[in-house]
Amino acid sequence: MPQMTKRQLAIVAEVVELARDTAPDLSQVLLTHYPDTDTLDLLRPGNTDLELTQAINRAVAAELLASGVKVVVQRADKASFRRWMTDREDTPENRRAWIDRARLLRGNAATELLGIEGIDATPPPVFGKTPGPIADRLLAFYEDDESPEFDDCVQALLRAERIDILDLAIRKIREVQGDDAADDLKWVFLVAAEGAELGPSGWMELVALPVALAAGPTPDGGELSHGLVASGAVDPNVEVHLLPGWRSAEALAALSYGAIRSVLMALAEGREPFDLPPGDTDDLAKNGFGVLIGRRIDWAIPIWEAIVADGGLPEPPEDDAVETPEEARRSALFDRWREKIFEDSKGCVPLELVPFSQVKGEIAEFWIDAGDQTRGLNDIREFVAICRNEAGGEDVVCRPEVIGNDLELTLYTVGGRFLDSLTMPASRLPAKAHEMPRLIASFVDLVRDAPGR
Repeated sequence: MPQMTKRQLAIVAEVVELARDTAPDLSQVLLTHYPDTDTLDLLRPGNTDLELTQAINRAVAAELLASGVKVVVQRADKASFRRWMTDREDTPENRRAWIDRARLLRGNAATELLGIEGIDATPPPVFGKTPGPIADRLLAFYEDDESPEFDDCVQALLRAERIDILDLAIRKIREVQGDDAADDLKWVFLVAAEGAELGPSGWMELVALPVALAAGPTPDGGELSHGLVASGAVDPNVEVHLLPGWRSAEALAALSYGAIRSVLMALAEGREPFDLPPGDTDDLAKNGFGVLIGRRIDWAIPIWEAIVADGGLPEPPEDDAVETPEEARRSALFDRWREKIFEDSKGCVPLELVPFSQVKGEIAEFWIDAGDQTRGLNDIREFVAICRNEAGGEDVVCRPEVIGNDLELTLYTVGGRFLDSLTMPASRLPAKAHEMPRLIASFVDLVRDAPGR
């Protein structure tokens, strides 16, 4: 290997310093290995210093591995990269965002490609046959709010399939602190079971799509799943696959955290998840809800070259509740897809795609919203009735106007006398504001302009 120049060594040292600074905030990172100068120049136009690029990768990988960061490596491939760029604007950001999802390397395969020695993986913990001491240690971690060891211990027990220890911890905390504390811990275990470091990206979670069903045949689950993905509403950094079979929310709520982890493992390995209850069409019809279950793979792996370009990791948003323009665009696409499903299925309403543990809460929230919307339509009916009384027997007409997402209703007599106006926010409407006039027309005549103008 040729001797590196002082300039090259200085560049490597600077990048290693950045790796050292960012390592505490990383769990894994993606490096791109360039096999030759032509490939490097194609992906990073103007950069032909292959020796320096490979040296940086080796040094960064060694630093991050020593800090406990998982290093994922992709081999730069001209054909795959060209396909990626086909429908994208040729910008440095888009070039750096390329991930060859089908051929990522980890562990020894990754370090061998880079040309460095791997760091021996920490052997999995061995849990003794007697569950009591381990359950006590787990509860001690749980009681210490600042302990980082609790989550690691739970995940290790799930990987080792030591559900007996988790069950014992539940019983122990119930004996000392009561049913509420036991239920809280059970919920923590359930949430831990639905997501893990699995799959090709290094993270996978169990997700669900609850659907409010209309009277009549249940929609095809496979078509519904494909339609959601094709709608563009799913984050491009996320890969979603839902099983086609319908399940009832009540049957899913009865699954233990051990069964939930077993389902996740089956999906990660491409097997049929036998722990899932079979679909019960009678139960679906009785309760009015069906649920599609599947897995979500998170491909948002931090890319080292993007970290270098930005001078570090991006700052987290100051307010997570503020919707970004991209999130707003995807929300609009999801609403458009949901409206199409509602029309095509004659009344079925998909709810949000949520983690498995949130199915019950999502359905409960739907009923609250449905109640608010029903009351909103009743408020409009009552408003019209009051205006009719004020009209003194003269016929009444309504001029609807959509203002943003809200609906403003102004009522007049047919002779042009103003009666009153009402503004209904979107949260109180049973349909989109622009769809409301056809509902309102069933109990009051509509006009485009105020009478007499």
